[in-house]
Amino acid sequence: MSSDGFLNEKWLKKIDLQSQKLLDRTGLDRKTFEQVFDTSTLLDLGKLISDQIIDIIDFPISTGKEANIFRAVSPEKKFLAVKIYRTSTSTFKHISEYIKGDPRFRVSNKNRREWVFEWAKKEYKNLERLNAVGIPAPHPLKRLNNILVMEYIGDARRPAPMLKDAVLKNPEKIFNTILSYISLMYTKAKVVHADLSAYNILIYRQRPILIDLGQGVLLGHPSAPEFLQRDIHNIVSYFLRYDIKADEQKLYERLIKKKT
Repeated sequence: MSSDGFLNEKWLKKIDLQSQKLLDRTGLDRKTFEQVFDTSTLLDLGKLISDQIIDIIDFPISTGKEANIFRAVSPEKKFLAVKIYRTSTSTFKHISEYIKGDPRFRVSNKNRREWVFEWAKKEYKNLERLNAVGIPAPHPLKRLNNILVMEYIGDARRPAPMLKDAVLKNPEKIFNTILSYISLMYTKAKVVHADLSAYNILIYRQRPILIDLGQGVLLGHPSAPEFLQRDIHNIVSYFLRYDIKADEQKLYERLIKKKT
């Protein structure tokens, strides 16, 4: 038997015990748990543990239709975030819209699971781009198939809240900071978030942190201008609740002019 076969058999024997411990620790209902932690994902988590990337999965940070995020602990006792994209359910309805046209990825003849792997890889690469130009976003540490391990944003008590749930001491400053991130992404990182909203921004110590970069596209993507306009619209619309007003079209045109 090959070493890989032995490793898989070894982990398969432990899956029932691991699953029960993980189920108890995460507090997920059985149906959701089985959708997230299928056999392949459990095996990949086992590899991340054996490679000393993570030590344990701690508790859920967020539960979504496409992915679940958990706080984890490293062997060095540092907090990490582990994002697991679901492969067992068809939740990525428009995944090809964001991947096709991106020269970084091969998209032909892929099954659903392989599309999800590409999506996780895409988020990893986009996070690298943001980190490289100094835009606050989680630092990506490791990507294994549908699992993305990255920096945890928050403290020992709780993860940082989403913008939609945060109490802002200076909303106008936060608004202008987010607009500066959009500009830096466009002019320096050469990427558009493509799904920027109050759900995809964390507020940590009164500083916005961008998350959920899986759908981010390079500027050469045919829909990049449309996605950029939508990102600007979402942010401008959200901050109207703080009586902060801005001209979306002027913001967009100013940004396009910067690039040229």
